[in-house]
Amino acid sequence: MATSAPRPHPPGVFCWSELATKDAKAAAEFYTALFGWAVSENPTDMGPYYVFKLDGDDVGAAYDERAEEGHPHWNSYVAVANADESASRAAELGGTVIAPPFDVFDMGRMAVLRDPAGAFFSLWQAKKNVGAMRKNEPGTLCWNELATTDVAGSEKFYKALFGWTAKKGTAPPGEYIEFHNKGEAVGGMLRIQPEWGSVPPHWLPYFAVVDCDASADRASENGAALHVPPTDIPQVGRFAVVRDPQGAAFAIIALREAA
Repeated sequence: MATSAPRPHPPGVFCWSELATKDAKAAAEFYTALFGWAVSENPTDMGPYYVFKLDGDDVGAAYDERAEEGHPHWNSYVAVANADESASRAAELGGTVIAPPFDVFDMGRMAVLRDPAGAFFSLWQAKKNVGAMRKNEPGTLCWNELATTDVAGSEKFYKALFGWTAKKGTAPPGEYIEFHNKGEAVGGMLRIQPEWGSVPPHWLPYFAVVDCDASADRASENGAALHVPPTDIPQVGRFAVVRDPQGAAFAIIALREAA
């Protein structure tokens, strides 16, 4: 029986997570050990592009960051209907277009942006490649969270750019805002706290796990550092913030429903 092609993610939804690092091959070994991913190495003009797979489905990727001043980090992609229009709109709203829209072969069209407060993110207009083929289950992307120095300004920017709505709540040490896309919660936002040190505004991906403590232990055993040890979020689940052996930050969470 023929299988149907993956459906594109709705505009305004996070659709892909991509690790820019200094040694993608070593990073792939770390993440496959942590999440049970398989890896497909794809040669490109810029070097190998490692696609992470869960049971054969694409769930993320990694590549070697060539810029000397760059630091390992996860890139967060948002699905859009038209990358050119969204990039232009972002610039009108005070964002910066770091990489103007360009085609990625016949896979899709993308752009790299920076919001007015300084957080980087990317746009993805799907063609043959929709991005992540699975989400919101163990071993896959389930949440994206913006840490920023300008909560009010960032809320205004993303609402105008993607049509998101904001739901305000509370979370220690201060206010937490959920972004919703046509009624679906797609991400969150909180203010960078003084005790975090010189942390720049950034988007942080969350990957779902079955057992947060066991996954945090496994990450530590394989050379990662825990910036936030396993911690309960009432009514949500248990999470930890991890910095991989090369320095890229990400979070893991055992959602209450999956516990």
